[in-house]
Amino acid sequence: MAIRVIDTELAGARLFVPDVFKDDRGYFKETYSRRKYRELGLDDEFVQDGISLSSQNVIRGLHGDREMSKLVGVLQGRAWDVIVDARRDSPSFGKWLGFELSEDNHVQLYVPKGFLHGFLALTDGLIFSYKQSAHYEPEREFAARWDDPTLAILWPLTGEARVSEKDQRNPAFAEIR
Repeated sequence: MAIRVIDTELAGARLFVPDVFKDDRGYFKETYSRRKYRELGLDDEFVQDGISLSSQNVIRGLHGDREMSKLVGVLQGRAWDVIVDARRDSPSFGKWLGFELSEDNHVQLYVPKGFLHGFLALTDGLIFSYKQSAHYEPEREFAARWDDPTLAILWPLTGEARVSEKDQRNPAFAEIR
């Protein structure tokens, strides 16, 4: 099985697109192979997996961790996935990119340590998958508002955003530590 790798404009962030084998029964794909991803330069040791279920117009994020990278993808539905470079020493500090991840395009996004990450559920029943290189520690997490005007992220909302109370209290990007 081959995996296509696409570098992004933000240093270290990459897209991975695995081969998908389809027939009249459905499809098969590998979502992760340590050996294959290491051969492609992804050396992270993933220690925790997670899955979230979201309704349409749910926005989760923007969350970051200076010690945790992520490999994310969509198992069911479609998402608008956003990353923001929050590494102060990076030439792309404060810049964001968005990608559609879906059950149809099979794209995975590698989110480097120190990036903010969030997504918008474009469909009901979105099942989103996370592989994490560190165990979740709430005291290490930093966050920024999903609608911060200085970031000016273009979210393709089709209705009113549904955001958790916690994420509604996220600070402006300029205030993150």
